[in-house]
Amino acid sequence: MPHSDTHSKAIGYLLWIFGFLGAHRFYYGKPITGTIWFFTLGLLFIGWIIDLFLIPAMDRAADIRFKSGNISYNVSWILLTFLGVFGIHRMYMGKWITGILYLLTGGLFLLGILYDLWTLNSQISEKNSGLGG
Repeated sequence: MPHSDTHSKAIGYLLWIFGFLGAHRFYYGKPITGTIWFFTLGLLFIGWIIDLFLIPAMDRAADIRFKSGNISYNVSWILLTFLGVFGIHRMYMGKWITGILYLLTGGLFLLGILYDLWTLNSQISEKNSGLGG
């Protein structure tokens, strides 16, 4: 069965620039290693450099794993990465109440941002499947 192009190698490489903090790993749906990269500076930069070559495979796996639809993973992740504390990514997904809550509380005191780093791909997949409210 053919899969859709839900994630972008270009966005993956853009986030890889911040990859020693795990940004690209969260983007591709790897929150555990994203968290490890965050706390170890990309495994002391060694894992970060190796990931430069692993991004194409991570991109293919994410394209297979996640459901495409009206909500763009790329736009959502760019908004989360650079404007997450303002809740813009949540507003983009139609989650206005929590988006405004993030706006007023600095991403729900940054804990909401951590939650979204772990779950944003699943949230988008659910919305794109018509399951998320």
